[in-house]
Amino acid sequence: MTPTPPLVPPFTLDTAIAKVRAAEDSWNTRDPERVADAYTPDSWWRNRSTFIQGRAQIVDFLTDKWATELEYRLIKEIWAFGDDRIAVRFAYEYHDDTGRWFRAYGNENWEFNADGLMRTRHASINDVALTEADRLFHWDRSGPRPTDHPGLTELGL
Repeated sequence: MTPTPPLVPPFTLDTAIAKVRAAEDSWNTRDPERVADAYTPDSWWRNRSTFIQGRAQIVDFLTDKWATELEYRLIKEIWAFGDDRIAVRFAYEYHDDTGRWFRAYGNENWEFNADGLMRTRHASINDVALTEADRLFHWDRSGPRPTDHPGLTELGL
């Protein structure tokens, strides 16, 4: 059995793709503490027009996010990578407390430290209202996207 390579810089195409999938799987747990552990203690984010510094603020931000973005389901796809940086595109679906569905589209630029923890995250995101019939992300309410569920490219996104 071949050991799994560590998901630390410098990235190869395979480790960058694995890092993106690991991030997707983590975010799909909707567990703010688990997600925050993938970032440096002093990590810096720009998420839309919100600026966040450090794990405690990440936990607070994600706790609020998932209290309003219900049944959140995310798919990420690698766009480009370098030694210690990865660019991704993503889409996620969620509904609000009135039952209205949305799909958010975006791009993220990530920078990692030598241990593979993300130290910088820049996210640009736009939301589009959906009907129930327009939804494309169908899997268990919490947890990773099944391996047989199509990705963004296969879904035509």
